[in-house]
Amino acid sequence: MSIMNEKELRNLFSRNIKRYRHMKGWSQEKLAEKMDISTNYLSEIETGKGWVSPFSLVKLANALEIEIFQLFTLYEKIPSDTKKKINKCLDDFSTSLKASFEKSINDSMRKIQKNL
Repeated sequence: MSIMNEKELRNLFSRNIKRYRHMKGWSQEKLAEKMDISTNYLSEIETGKGWVSPFSLVKLANALEIEIFQLFTLYEKIPSDTKKKINKCLDDFSTSLKASFEKSINDSMRKIQKNL
């Protein structure tokens, strides 16, 4: 287990803010508005130049609809070849699921028409 220094903690924190903000599809302006803070202050936080008070930390997590600890959680990057494999599996599953639903619906429709 390695100990994180302040710079690393700020970098992790700022990356996670951006990550969750982007997941919501929000601009800095939108998040700042939801937190009732200035865009400049949010920009300083996201660049690691500024820090948050406990009060602002709670506002940030609430605005992003996440738990506070998620802002300090290290998320490992998934290698691109792994992402491709995951996407391929999801595509295969989606295709299989679609075919299964279509078959089930068609079977049900045939039974319904037969009983009319």
